[in-house]
Amino acid sequence: MAQTSTTSLNADRRARELAALADGEVVDLLVVGLGVTGAGVALDAASRGLSVAAVDAHDIAFGTSRWSSKLVHGGLRYLAGGDVAIAYECARERGILMERTAPHLARPLPVLLPLGPYVSSGLARRHRVGIAAGDALRAAAGTASATLPRARRLTVEQTLRYASGLRRDGLRGGHLHWDGQLEDDARLVVTIARTAAGLGAKILTRCRVTALAGDGGQIRDELGGTELTIRARSVVNAAGVWAGQLVDGVTLRPSRGSHIVLRRERLSGLDAELTLPVGGLTRFVFAVPQATGLVYVGITDEPVDGPIDDVPQAPESDIAYLLDALGSAMAEPVRRDDVVGAYAGLRPLLDDGQGHTADVSRRHAVLTSRDGVVTVVGGKLTTYRKMAEDGVDAALRRHGLAAGPSRTRRLPLVGAPVGPTSGGRTGGVRTGGARTGGVRTDRAAEERLVRRYGTEAAAVAALSERDPSLLQPITPSVDITGAECVWAIEHEGALDADDVLDRRTRIGLVASDRAAALPGVEAIITGAGAGG
Repeated sequence: MAQTSTTSLNADRRARELAALADGEVVDLLVVGLGVTGAGVALDAASRGLSVAAVDAHDIAFGTSRWSSKLVHGGLRYLAGGDVAIAYECARERGILMERTAPHLARPLPVLLPLGPYVSSGLARRHRVGIAAGDALRAAAGTASATLPRARRLTVEQTLRYASGLRRDGLRGGHLHWDGQLEDDARLVVTIARTAAGLGAKILTRCRVTALAGDGGQIRDELGGTELTIRARSVVNAAGVWAGQLVDGVTLRPSRGSHIVLRRERLSGLDAELTLPVGGLTRFVFAVPQATGLVYVGITDEPVDGPIDDVPQAPESDIAYLLDALGSAMAEPVRRDDVVGAYAGLRPLLDDGQGHTADVSRRHAVLTSRDGVVTVVGGKLTTYRKMAEDGVDAALRRHGLAAGPSRTRRLPLVGAPVGPTSGGRTGGVRTGGARTGGVRTDRAAEERLVRRYGTEAAAVAALSERDPSLLQPITPSVDITGAECVWAIEHEGALDADDVLDRRTRIGLVASDRAAALPGVEAIITGAGAGG
């Protein structure tokens, strides 16, 4: 095992920190759940100087947080619905991510509404007003136009430059505006968790909470089978759709959001998020091209009743719905056999009595039980930082703990460049040359590492000094290298092949790619001595 920094997560660190808690160490805050909200709570509290233990029954970003659209929304939908406050919160938090805390993981994304026959003139006018208002909201939130350019009307020719596969009959041009896109949602969560670990937080996966109270919880180590009590001065329940199973009085209405995954060549020439209206000005289906060569098409909003599955599945009805919506705008129909993957996540919406989950508020809620457990539910991935701040504030008030105000608005996450960059460099990593940290790479591979790891790209590439073959893709069908798999095990808390394939690299989004990569990942895990 390589020497680790304070931000590194691995099996050895997990064992040490779990043993300390088993020996009776008391922490200021116990966090349950390591999705984006729980990881955010751990970071917010640790950055204020509190001692923190954050646990998850499975893995970092195991639940809803990894099933998003991989976007950093500016709240345009909520603005159209008249909820200016939540729209402003989204726009503000989007700017914080893109300009201060995670500029290496969030980047501008052009968003295209093609004005085809499926868009009425009235809807087009309202959309134009909406995106202009979105520009005003961006400015009010303090995000520079250099980060997110202003919206504009496109001619037919300009529209086809962004999406050459569109049906041309009846096309009147398009509306273009800009939003934020994540490199990957699970990568953001892992980065938040590692930043918290660097500030002293104990990040403990495979630790299932079997009982929870205001002064701690009963935990079962899912790897070793032992049980222990974690004693804490305060507790935050950030277990997402499972939050109501841990605390009485929390009633959720989970909503399923499904996506399909296509190869980008199937939608050749798509260089913007393609947005298609399916229900007025607030409901859309969109196709989002990824730098990985995939396109994610989503999203549905369907209520889910009954038991909550650990890994929800996208039903065929959702897949057909998304294909129909996309096919209505494309010159060539997109067929079922073009779908190379599908995924679904469950939104942890607080039951507010609305008729359909699509109408349930996306505002987050902070609830405190009689014995002092603070539960944070609802909200959006984009607004995780504010949700975490509010959750920690509530825990501090309830238990009378002393700590300063939140620092996360200006706290860079691991890998974020600090200070101005120049000369084609990002955090000391060359983006225009042929070397990364002294290791020879091709330019595309180098830029991909910088895009995923920021200032740590050189350290990832340098792992190939042990074995030059680690710079090669783990399988010909993907770009992920052996070095990235080793990095996931030694620094990002991956404990088995599922962690590497499904959450650290996202190879698992395409089943055929996952099957091809599995033997190589298992061999790397065996060589690194991880996974057990």
